[in-house]
Amino acid sequence: MNCVVVKLGGHALDSLSPTSTVLVDLAHDVAELRDDGVNVVVVHGGGPQIAELLHRVGLESTFEDGLRVTDPETMQFVVMALSDVNVRIVAALNDAGLASVGLCGSDATLLRSESVGPPHDRVGDAPVVNRTVLDALWSAGLTPVVNPVALDKNAEPLNCNADAVAGALAAELRADVLVLLSDIDQLRANVEDPMTSMSLVTGADIEAMQRSGAARDGMTPKLAAARDALSGGAERILMANGTRAHAVRDALARTIPTTEVVR
Repeated sequence: MNCVVVKLGGHALDSLSPTSTVLVDLAHDVAELRDDGVNVVVVHGGGPQIAELLHRVGLESTFEDGLRVTDPETMQFVVMALSDVNVRIVAALNDAGLASVGLCGSDATLLRSESVGPPHDRVGDAPVVNRTVLDALWSAGLTPVVNPVALDKNAEPLNCNADAVAGALAAELRADVLVLLSDIDQLRANVEDPMTSMSLVTGADIEAMQRSGAARDGMTPKLAAARDALSGGAERILMANGTRAHAVRDALARTIPTTEVVR
């Protein structure tokens, strides 16, 4: 392998302290990959942290098609929450021995996007990646940790879904593997029923789930990201439970329950 993209989200981000088992294990797993000559970029979400901050300031969280409706006022707090999550993840990874640097879309114009339009407002779609800063960090022995705020054509911030950013990065980097970590073991045909877990899905399966409505809420952008990453040049997509010990290492080894998405 030459390149792995890891997306961290869901309850895997419940604890952002330097002692978080999830983050300590992530640091060790990524360090092992780096020692083997594999370039790794970590992308994170922060939905619960955004929701908590919005609640504290008296703003309502509203979703359409799995994406947060983000007016300009809400966007200010999205930036604040995601920046805080980024700082805490980077601090924990560095404390665990993985030399890491936090980034967002404005850093070396890493991520460009455009608004998806009403009703989502400041939500960005189809982020475009400038990989220059990633290559520079890797050359310096550093691991990039990306916050999914992008810039529009007017250099104004946009709230991009972290799965979409991970998919765009995996496509641009022609990643060997995109690992999408959430808080369930595998993709489910019926999100409410663990007995419908799937170990392998195809692009056609994804389209069928999207048409039938089986893919909904947060699963919608995740499946779209997997599809876009594969069509853009990524080799493999793995979905796994990021709250499991050493989730990245064991997902890559397929020693924990995973869902692989193939063309």
